Amino acid sequence: MLYRKIKEKIENKLKNGNKIIVVDGARQVGKTFLVRVVGKNLYKNFHEINLLDDFNSYRVFEKIRTIQDFYLQLSSYFGRELGNKDDTMIFLDEIQIYPHILTMLKFLKDDDRFSYICSGSELGITLNKTTSIPMGYIDILKMYPLDFEEFLYANGVGDDVVTNLKDSFNKKESISEALHIRIMNLFRKYLLVGGMPDAVNTFLENNNIQFVRDIHTEITNFYKDDATKYDKQNKLKIMRIYDSIPSQLSNKKKRIVIKNIENIKGKTKSNYQNEFDYLLFSGIALGVDAVSNPVFPLTQSDDKNLLKLYLNDVGLLSNIYYKENIRPILDDSLSINLGALYENVVAMELTNHAHRLFYYDNKKNGEIDFLVDDYENSVVIPIEVKSGKDYKIHSALNAYLNSGRYNSKIGYVLSNNRMIEFNNNIYYLPIYYMMFI
Repeated sequence: MLYRKIKEKIENKLKNGNKIIVVDGARQVGKTFLVRVVGKNLYKNFHEINLLDDFNSYRVFEKIRTIQDFYLQLSSYFGRELGNKDDTMIFLDEIQIYPHILTMLKFLKDDDRFSYICSGSELGITLNKTTSIPMGYIDILKMYPLDFEEFLYANGVGDDVVTNLKDSFNKKESISEALHIRIMNLFRKYLLVGGMPDAVNTFLENNNIQFVRDIHTEITNFYKDDATKYDKQNKLKIMRIYDSIPSQLSNKKKRIVIKNIENIKGKTKSNYQNEFDYLLFSGIALGVDAVSNPVFPLTQSDDKNLLKLYLNDVGLLSNIYYKENIRPILDDSLSINLGALYENVVAMELTNHAHRLFYYDNKKNGEIDFLVDDYENSVVIPIEVKSGKDYKIHSALNAYLNSGRYNSKIGYVLSNNRMIEFNNNIYYLPIYYMMFI
């Protein structure tokens, strides 16, 4: 079984918490499998109800409005296998299908007859639009594809190595050449495979890139199919935006060009807010908002009405770019710009670490790839991501740090280079140290 950091968090909350856990995440990130493993391990009776299957068949739970009716239906499914809160868990999968069941969690928790856990693949959309969410009764945990640290564990890298890497990052020390080569080799494979559990398991089992790419293509098609089912009126606009992400990331600016969505001039980001909300709240895309005058915390900065979008998994992006051709990524001697892939990985990693994503866009000074809050020091950290040998060329970052206008003491440049350097308030770090930002 793949190691997932969220597993321990779920277990601890089930043992020590007093709320119903709701696992939110995009399709295919491993929510259902992980909940099954945890539930079957901790409870004598583990019962799963897939509400999407219910919706597509008899719709037994569609008209339930009281907990008495809910219990009656449970008994019809599981009968004598229902115990009490300590030995029985009810897993409500795809709960976003029935928002009224989500609202009912408050009353189920108050009654406290059984233990519950829920998940949903488009749950973020429902949570954003439903006004009667029982927030004091549920604990929402976000789940994403495997991050790079989890990918290292999956490929046999031990705890001691990851601990050594983290210590080296904290001390700002370079690691050995041999370890650097090993980690960079796995980083490039991560660009190919990404973090979707099915893709990672397939890669580990047979090392067949065509099988991995088949999974990537299937997941991309799932996402598009979900979009057409969710919003039939705006499905074409959603798909046009989603399909445009790889080409937008290949451009110098990388941001979404609003006029290209429908080839209509004069429209702004707000004209497509519903479509962007779907992509972001469903978890299939990661949004990075532009700010020109950043302040800590970044949520207080003025939004420039500009947006960059990344895919939720770098494997999906490399599949679109390169299909089964692995040489552009694995052969470091090829002069191919992998900047979009590198940035997508960093966006994934920062999102996994609960950072809301921003980038710096200033008409005078230029752009910086990412800005993140450093809560320990109450400052903003600018981050540049470089895939080539010109990693010390970053005029926008220099201007940003030298301006004296922003509350930023240091900046990071992430690249392929092994050696850690500190010059002019900039730390030059290997790309894999993104794990610890």
